[in-house]
Amino acid sequence: MLKKPILFVSMLAVTACTVGPNYTKPGLPVPAAFAGPAPAGQAIDPARWWEAFGDPALTGLIDRALKDNPDMATAASRVRQARLGEIQARAQYKPTVNADANVTDVRFSKNAGFSSLARAFSGGGGSGSGSGSGTAGGVALPGDSIMTYAVGFDASWELDIFGGGRRGVEAALARTEAAEWNRRDAAVTLAAEVADAYFALRLDQDQIAVLNSEIERQGRALQISGNIAKVGLVPAIDVTRQNGNITATRARLEPLKADLDVRKHALGVLLGQNPEDLLGELSGTLPALAATPAIPAGLPSDLLRRRPDIRAAERNLAAATADIGVATADLYPKFSLTGMAQLISTSLATLFTGDSLQLTGTGAATFPLFDWGRRKATVGVRKEQREQAYQAYRATVLQALRDVEDALTRIDAERRRNALLRQALADADRSAGADLARYKAGLVAQDTVINTQIDVLRARENLAASDAQLRQQTAALFKAMGGGWSAE
Repeated sequence: MLKKPILFVSMLAVTACTVGPNYTKPGLPVPAAFAGPAPAGQAIDPARWWEAFGDPALTGLIDRALKDNPDMATAASRVRQARLGEIQARAQYKPTVNADANVTDVRFSKNAGFSSLARAFSGGGGSGSGSGSGTAGGVALPGDSIMTYAVGFDASWELDIFGGGRRGVEAALARTEAAEWNRRDAAVTLAAEVADAYFALRLDQDQIAVLNSEIERQGRALQISGNIAKVGLVPAIDVTRQNGNITATRARLEPLKADLDVRKHALGVLLGQNPEDLLGELSGTLPALAATPAIPAGLPSDLLRRRPDIRAAERNLAAATADIGVATADLYPKFSLTGMAQLISTSLATLFTGDSLQLTGTGAATFPLFDWGRRKATVGVRKEQREQAYQAYRATVLQALRDVEDALTRIDAERRRNALLRQALADADRSAGADLARYKAGLVAQDTVINTQIDVLRARENLAASDAQLRQQTAALFKAMGGGWSAE
């Protein structure tokens, strides 16, 4: 009895195949080296690049953000969801087994056609007692009822002859890997955003310090002007003019203080906290900023392995390729096996006996004949989705190359600009000192002193802004190279 089903399953297993294209990772041409000027520097661990800045406050902020940021929690949830999708895909074409139990009570109509047949077999007669027992021949009389008890198991199995299930598992695995790379990409982006906001905050602090220092410097100049005016060497208007210059400098402090709080709010949200939670923590004296590290850019080929968004795009392409096989399998017949074993009896006393056993086996095949082209159109849709995934992969690689090239170019230009600004500040300081000495001797007007003071202030502000931009652009280069994640 069992030889035919076993032979049938064996034949199907031998003839099983996997339809759809096999995935091959595409090879995209990349340049041998970056065109932008690569700085010479020591190798830095890209997984924790922020430590190269030597700022424990920055390191602490990024570590806390990676732990508590809502976007990171969402990305981790998507990884867990994708892994559950793997379980679903693996289970789709495996046998399923169910257990069932039921009690059925059927009361027969006195007026139905079956009642006449019951009377013929029973020799007529009135209605039964309704106790669940039939009359002669086991046929219930009209108005009687039969109660049936049943327990059993049923198993079904749709055979994955043409590999649609195997392609589905391939797609699920690829999507899990893509979700993992997207989680790492979220870490890369988050670390860069925290660093950018932190360096902007430090710029506000530096600008405030510059203005406060300049206000003290101008205050000393005001005192000198007042002393000279008292002895009648300069007009009193010089004192008023110098005092106005100090007032204008103080007015510039207020928007900087407001922006400083805004930066703290931004960092608080990035750390998964309320916007105001970091106001007190970042109000104290922060450690002095070290020199901006110089980092080698590496090779463009390394970028394809390091950038999480590139790896995620490649895995999405693999999943889209497997989806073609899933859709193609629907063009072919489907085969399924179903078996059922039940114990059925009209009495609980005889339910668990050999005479109550009832077995059922079914082999079924479904052949697609005519669906107005729906299945073929689905295959075509999957092929177009694969093409879109390939173009998205290409675009991601090109954008990654551009990100690195842009960052290298900006850093190189900013380094040269920073050196010039330092020279300009030194020149402005010497000029201001000389003009102040000549003003004390009565050789120049006060306007000259005020103008040189403004030049010094502008030079110091420009240098502070350049230092901050250099740090932010270095963080952007680390992000462009895919730094900020580890295999752990």
